[in-house]
Amino acid sequence: QVQVVESGGGLVPAGDSLRLSCVASGRTLRSLVMGWFRQAPGKEREFVGGISRGSNTDYTDSVKGRFTISRDNAKNTVYLQMNSLKPEDTAVYYCAADLRRLRVGKSRQEYDYWGQGTQVTVSS
Repeated sequence: QVQVVESGGGLVPAGDSLRLSCVASGRTLRSLVMGWFRQAPGKEREFVGGISRGSNTDYTDSVKGRFTISRDNAKNTVYLQMNSLKPEDTAVYYCAADLRRLRVGKSRQEYDYWGQGTQVTVSS
């Protein structure tokens, strides 16, 4: 069993930055592929980015160059650094863990454990 807990959301003006954290427990972070997803009101949950066991990262096009994912295996924590935030980034952000694969998956079905989500609101 893996527990995943996100934190760090909040309300910020457009152009600002936020850093989300995701702590995974129950398994060593080295054995997990970690993904970030988001869900805006009335929309499907979508892939934001992820980091493989070997720390390779992948991002959706809309956040490339603005968002950065990193991991600190010693702290069992994954970070989502979000810069140059836009109102369209407003959503609940979820962290997820994949126990089975080596690469970053972009589909929700590829992830086994999910956090409860943290709200990010970007005002215009």
